[in-house]
Amino acid sequence: MNRYRRVQAPNDRLAVATDENDKKKVTAVGDISARGPYGPRAHAPRPAPRSPAHGRWPQARHYAALDLGTNNCRLLIARPQGSGFAVVDAFSRIVRLGEGLAATGRLSDEAIERTIAALRVCADKLKRRDVALARSVATEACRRATNGPDFIQRAYRETGIMLDIISAEEEARLAVLGCHALIEPGEGAALVFDIGGGSTELVLVDTYSQVPKVLDWHSAPWGVVSLTESAGNDGYQAMRALVRASFAPFAARLPRDVGRRRLLGTSGTVTTLASVHLGLDSYDRSAVDGLIMPTGAMRDVSRRIAGLDVAGRAKVPCIGPERADLVVAGCAILEEILDIWPAEQLGIADRGIREGILRRLMGSRQ
Repeated sequence: MNRYRRVQAPNDRLAVATDENDKKKVTAVGDISARGPYGPRAHAPRPAPRSPAHGRWPQARHYAALDLGTNNCRLLIARPQGSGFAVVDAFSRIVRLGEGLAATGRLSDEAIERTIAALRVCADKLKRRDVALARSVATEACRRATNGPDFIQRAYRETGIMLDIISAEEEARLAVLGCHALIEPGEGAALVFDIGGGSTELVLVDTYSQVPKVLDWHSAPWGVVSLTESAGNDGYQAMRALVRASFAPFAARLPRDVGRRRLLGTSGTVTTLASVHLGLDSYDRSAVDGLIMPTGAMRDVSRRIAGLDVAGRAKVPCIGPERADLVVAGCAILEEILDIWPAEQLGIADRGIREGILRRLMGSRQ
């Protein structure tokens, strides 16, 4: 019997459309209205310059979501299509904005320069795609850095992109909103987690309604960058101990009698480790997003990767030199999550904050 299967979200119709402007194929990702038990936005979306719509869908508007994390800068541009949306452009770059933050409490000049360069690429894409409504958010690195507000102002001056520094709670809710369609069907509470660069968000949700209700949430100050910089030289078990202590208050609140536990992870850690387990030569979103795999298999991969040195990890496809020094911290965080919520299976989501932002933006048009 095959232990691996895929979750197909109810509205996850992967339809292909063609953009008359550039003749590129785009994929429609299923979506549910953003209106639900999440309340109003803490920050209003920032409109981009408007221009007349073109192409086959004259009434279509382009929406954009930019997520600037401690490690990555990611952009998604889409237009509404049916009950979902069609992705027309995307961008992702490892910028390591939070590099050195644990030691200095500040964003370094080098990290800022890398990030500004990535934001310039994003700004160009926003202009070329005639985006009508956009929201750009920054997370843990900018929340924690003493010069975070100064960086935000510089980014605006040099790129025209105004970043909202969102709270850990909003970050957690956006991640759930973006990926909850991949939670396995079932009853009772489910746990959704997002292992970031500077923090890890854990969200307990009730899935009885179409849009899950958040029952409890927790943000730990350990992500793959912050944990590596703080304890990377102390060994795998030391990293796990730090994470365990930071999870303890949330773990004590988790319900014990929930029947079959359901678990969904959205992060570069889980998608990378799933790719390694599948033996992919290069990352393939279609093979990873929606995958359900045994948690025991994920533990095996985590420990195998953690047992390699940096050079060994760099040779592993889908890890490579860019992730080789950070992936072990992700493994340590993941194992602690599996300990506090011992599910038999783990769902993998290659979607999260950006998709959550798009749902909110497109929901607000109705």
